[in-house]
Parts: sequence; structure tokens; C-alpha cells
Amino acid sequence: MDVKAITEMVRQESRFIADLLREIDKVIVGQRYMIERLLIGLLSDGHVLVEGVPGLAKTTAVKTLSQAIQTQFQRIQFTPDLLPADLIGTQIYQPKTSEFTVRKGPVFTNILLADEINRAPAKVQSALLEAMQEKQVSIGDQTFQLPKPFLVLATQNPIEQEGTYPLPEAQVDRFMLKLSVTYPAKAEELSIMRRMATGQAAEIHGVIDPKDILKAREAVSSIYMDEKIEAYIVDVVFATRDPKSFGLAELEGMIQYGASPRASIYLNRAARAHAFLQGRGYVTPQDVKTIGFDVLRHRVILTYEAEAEEMSPDAAIKKIFDRIEVP
Repeated sequence: MDVKAITEMVRQESRFIADLLREIDKVIVGQRYMIERLLIGLLSDGHVLVEGVPGLAKTTAVKTLSQAIQTQFQRIQFTPDLLPADLIGTQIYQPKTSEFTVRKGPVFTNILLADEINRAPAKVQSALLEAMQEKQVSIGDQTFQLPKPFLVLATQNPIEQEGTYPLPEAQVDRFMLKLSVTYPAKAEELSIMRRMATGQAAEIHGVIDPKDILKAREAVSSIYMDEKIEAYIVDVVFATRDPKSFGLAELEGMIQYGASPRASIYLNRAARAHAFLQGRGYVTPQDVKTIGFDVLRHRVILTYEAEAEEMSPDAAIKKIFDRIEVP
């Protein structure tokens, strides 16, 4: 299939995006960056970690998105006393039959909102890790497949660290994107205040269903990516591991660990999804740059020297994108 044919197919399959954004805009003012990244996660089958201070509509955005997609949605408030059984379910003994039956937990859903994910202990995180990576859950000696699509959208608060458990690097790496959500603009906040002062909840209509999402994912995977852009993605990821060989001597000793091979895979898939949102059947270098920070910021681990100089992962990634030649 040539690029023109792919573009025409993408335009047909992506028509629901405008309707979806219109429904979400009934509830969410602004935050287009966050909404688009949630859609990219949904379209490219990747989990999303959202970091931002309380009150930025993170939970509301996820809930509204699930309503507009007419899909199953579960929210779990992660707390230090949460048990794996509270998440995945457990076996219950039935005295009448002298047998154990399985009671499935809230993880059996299409969209799972893990609120304040870093407040739960390691056992809960490991149970969630299996669900995220394998799309399955083990309860006792039985294994259950999770419904399709299955997406974990997790939130964490960057400022209040008392009583939190830092997420293991292996789990953080399973998130396709890590979003850094900021405060709304002045005009947006004025609009939020006026809208919320009435106390009237907007009615969200279902625009699509899970089958449409699975069909859209097929269209996303067929979007054309030139070999030069594939090489560009690999160069960007390799520059996080060995910056000196790419002429980035100023980052030498600043990056402790570079991005894993998952970064290359996710950057490829997320760039295709971004092109899909734009109604294009091909990927441009700008797609890679636009989504690159969200794919890389939680995979680039800085050294103590970098932290002492107040360098952020985003600053290091910007230097890499500025230096690597665009095809």
C-alpha cells in the first residue's frame, strides 16, 4: 500500500478523534497535551504515567475518556495498606462445595486508573507489573487473560513524598509515556472556575467502543515510517547511552543510565500514533521530536553531578534532540 492510500485510510479511521475531543472538552478545559498523550497511549497500546500536583484534572480526564469510549473503567486509590488481592482478586472458599472459587479484582477492566501509584508497597507493584507487561493475571494456580484493550493510566504527585514507595525501574520502564502536567493558563483557569461554579455536570456521550480502538490500532501500525526516521530514533536512544560519541561531551558523566531498547520500540509506536492523530499516513521527524520527551524522560537516569548542577532529564533530552541530525 502506498503512502497516499495509507493516508486516505488513516483519515477515514481517525474521523472519530474530533468527536472524541469534543466530548472531552465538555468537561476538561485546556490540558490538550495530556488528552492527546492519553489517546496516543490508547492507540499504541502503551501505559501512561501522569505526574502533576493535585487538582489538574488528571483523574477527571481519564474518567471522561473512558465514558466517551464506552468502555469499562475502574479507579483504584493506591494506599500503603493495599494488598495484591485488592487489585487482582483472590480465591474464596465455598463451604457448601468445599471448593475455592475465584473472585476477580478491579484490574479486570479496559482502562485502569491507578491513583497515586507510588503509595502502594512492592507486592502490589509486582502484581500490577504482570498485568501491565503480560496482559494477564495469576490468581492461585490459574492464569486469566485481561480484556482488550487494557490500559493502565497511573498518577503520582511530585511534591509530597512522605509515605511513598519509589517505583522500581523495571516498572517505570513499562510505561510507554510519562507526562509532566502543569498548571492551566490564566484564561483556562477563569473558564474552569466559571464552569465549575454552576455545579452542573456535563453529559458525556459515547462516541466509539473498544472494537473501534482495536481497529484504529491496526491503522496506526500500518502507518509508513521511512528507514531514515527509524535510524534517527535509534541514534537518539543511543545518544542517551553514549553521548560523547554523538558529540555531546557536555553530557559525559551526567547520564548514569541511558534509555532501554523499549525506548526505541515505544518511540516508533508513539510517533505513528501521533501521525494518526494528525490524520497522516506517514511519520515525520517532528512526530518523533514532539513525543520524544514523554517517551524518554523516565528512562534517562541522571548522575548526582547532574542533579547538583540542577540538570533535569528534559534538559538532557533537549540537548540530544538539538544535536542529532534530523533526516
